[in-house]
Amino acid sequence: MTTRPSVGPLTPHLFRPDPRRPVRAKRQHLLAATRVVPHAHPWGQVAISTTGVVRVTMPHGTTIVPPSRALWIPPGVEHAVTVVEDTDLLTLYFDAGPRHLGPAASAADRSRWQQCRVLEASRLLLALALELEPSADGSQAPLDPKASQRERRIAALLVDELRRARQVPLGIDLPAEKRLRRLCESMLDEPSRHASLDGWAAASGASGRTIARLFRSELGTTFVRWREQVLLARAVPLAARRLPMATIASELGYASPSAFAAMVRRSVGMSPLRFFRGEA
Repeated sequence: MTTRPSVGPLTPHLFRPDPRRPVRAKRQHLLAATRVVPHAHPWGQVAISTTGVVRVTMPHGTTIVPPSRALWIPPGVEHAVTVVEDTDLLTLYFDAGPRHLGPAASAADRSRWQQCRVLEASRLLLALALELEPSADGSQAPLDPKASQRERRIAALLVDELRRARQVPLGIDLPAEKRLRRLCESMLDEPSRHASLDGWAAASGASGRTIARLFRSELGTTFVRWREQVLLARAVPLAARRLPMATIASELGYASPSAFAAMVRRSVGMSPLRFFRGEA
């Protein structure tokens, strides 16, 4: 993928939410390989790719955001965006972040909103988000009282839909240890370059035993399980192009579609067809 120049954080300050306008919306068309530099802001954010695929990277992990999914980013969390496929990115900014859950929310519910989460984006959630009528540069005339009241009702329904949304296991943890971090980032860029732990270990200048130990100590998992999450994320943009499952399996180095399907079922508990279509 050709790398385009990095760009700034796409003027989030122009869409700053506040108690009068608790949810603001922004829409951008971004070309593949565009990179948005790491940034953070003091309000919560939901990123929705209405078409195309983006990858969002935080300090301790990265995740793919395909159509029909939404990524919640809590206030203050630094994140960078890489556009995998040309995308229409719809971003919602939420005033006060998790406090929008309201006083009836449980402690466990509030805790979940303090972490980045990939969620199913229902048709209602997408329709509500599009009703906020985002502009490209934040310039909007002041809302009249009726329009302001309608926007607040839409915002309340959006929060309710987000609370109801099912979490999707598309996140990939990243280590702090520099040697393993470099290896993991190489795997994210080209996961099929080596098929085995020994191949990746040799490329990093370490033994297979050392890399296996680092996966367990740094990420609490095995090389095989972590690589499966990478391959699953890699399959998402391929599925977004409507490629046949057999083609996707071959692209990712699987000997057969059934072997690929078994990995998907093991990882997410459903068939590839259901998972990639975003079905609950």
